[in-house]
Amino acid sequence: MGEQALRVLACGDVEGRINALFNRVRTIQKKSGQFDLLLCVGDFFGSSEEAQAEWEEYKSGAKKAPIHTYVLGAASYETVKYFPSADGCELAENIIYLGRKGVFTGASGLQIAYVSGREGHQEPAPAHCFSPKDLSALVEPLVNSKFKGVDILLTSQWPRGVWQYGNNPEVDTRFCGVGSIASLANHLRPRYHFAGMEGVSYERLPYRNHLVLQENSQHVSRFIALAAVNNPAKKKYLYAFNVIPMKNMDPVELVKQPQDVTENPYRKPAVAGQKGRPGITFPTEHEEPASQFFFDLGRRPQHQRRQQHQNQHQKEREERLQQQQQYHQQHHGQDSGQQPGQEPGRKRPSEGDRFPGGQHHQQPKLPRKPPQPTGPCWFCLASPQVEKHLVVSIGTHCYLALAKGCLTPDHLLLLPIGHYQSVVELASEVVEELDKYKSALRKFYKSLGKRCVLFERNYRSQHLQLQAVPVPLDKCATDDLKEAYMVQAQEQQIELMEIPEHTDLKQIAPPGTPYFYVELDSGEKLFYRIKKNFPLQFGREVLASESVLNIPTRADWKDCKYTREEEEDMTKQIRSKFEPFDFTMED
Repeated sequence: MGEQALRVLACGDVEGRINALFNRVRTIQKKSGQFDLLLCVGDFFGSSEEAQAEWEEYKSGAKKAPIHTYVLGAASYETVKYFPSADGCELAENIIYLGRKGVFTGASGLQIAYVSGREGHQEPAPAHCFSPKDLSALVEPLVNSKFKGVDILLTSQWPRGVWQYGNNPEVDTRFCGVGSIASLANHLRPRYHFAGMEGVSYERLPYRNHLVLQENSQHVSRFIALAAVNNPAKKKYLYAFNVIPMKNMDPVELVKQPQDVTENPYRKPAVAGQKGRPGITFPTEHEEPASQFFFDLGRRPQHQRRQQHQNQHQKEREERLQQQQQYHQQHHGQDSGQQPGQEPGRKRPSEGDRFPGGQHHQQPKLPRKPPQPTGPCWFCLASPQVEKHLVVSIGTHCYLALAKGCLTPDHLLLLPIGHYQSVVELASEVVEELDKYKSALRKFYKSLGKRCVLFERNYRSQHLQLQAVPVPLDKCATDDLKEAYMVQAQEQQIELMEIPEHTDLKQIAPPGTPYFYVELDSGEKLFYRIKKNFPLQFGREVLASESVLNIPTRADWKDCKYTREEEEDMTKQIRSKFEPFDFTMED
């Protein structure tokens, strides 16, 4: 057909290096002729003073972009200030902000779908994030029986698993991409999908959008990730291509399959007789799966592996754990599957059996048993649900474990052995031991040159999980940590308040009150009484942000999974390092 193809340039993260980008575009256009438009994914703006000064030249009109340039919105809270409207607008002559989400259709009929920012699960989403509702609002009006797909999809983040069945990117795929973007790409079927933010260039083999011999042939999709402008490794950050809008193409030409086409990386293998795509769904906010952290207590105690010298004290600890499991079986049925985790708190008697003589039948002397879970609990130590290969230390009332999907290799969890939902519900003897563990952790992290940050989210969780995350001293000061929490809280309409250092949480949060609480290494405490729709990953997102640990791709534990062997190795290393600070090892 004689349809005129559009000449398009796509660019990765500009990060404020606007002059460098446009100088490169001018050079390309001198050699190859004029292009119709430039599409920028990832972070367009930078946070440095130089980047701000550079932008002012374009904003004031002193300089002009040499091509119609379309950019995505903020992917970090530092650059939100550059975008005056969520609906899109002209930022400067020839530089257009598309908006937070939507579909842009040009005069030629070219259809460009776009989503700005990073994945978030709270409603409303912060200005630099998108939510499941945002994606549903984008997809639902488009997808119907006549929908074929879009020409181009622009996102900042990668789709999770895009490399499946194809060539591998030069990134650690354990920490790359998000599932919601993968689902979006699966529904929208873009001919070209561009993303940035990973600092690498990656052109995946084209993949098909139909099941061979089961569905009518459809066009293929191409995913292209681009590096940052002027990156020192000189990785590709500009991609030039010609495209005829889908609506103007000959249907036979549109669905031609190249020789190197692969299966769709986002579609699960079809069940016999099943056709079509799944319904339009995106991950929504709900209670965290227990597998975020946990542990399988059905196997032999993992802490034996640190017992290299098999000293007597460590043998006694092993015997105590066995007594706990035996007690659980005796008092809750031999078949642990009959009501798994229903009464894990009742194993507390065996924990008192550490005293000479092991009188574990002296039940009249036992403390009042804690509340019982309403169903299986993955955190009660005697529960058959738990994996114990991540357990680092076991005390009388509490234990320490490596967090599954840990933010850093020494991100730990402090948990009560019995079933308590929050810190404010703990019995006095449990609080006392919890404080001993907190003190030991602070000393441990300090020996590594790190600060200890503790936080708890008593919201949509059954069992208390006090998270301990170390932050290197050279990353930021305590005041910087505090400011990071306050700034991001304000952005998300969360009213964090500072409470006096020695204030008992019970004074401001009676049992049953949902809350979020963070304790800094200085002893300063920040508190928020949760009303509704609290972002489940908030505590972790702040620490992962650019202003603290600068590992934003690890903000969600689900993107930080390891194999069991890797987890075992990490736990073994932590256990060995923590041993000098472990008060439970003292005679």
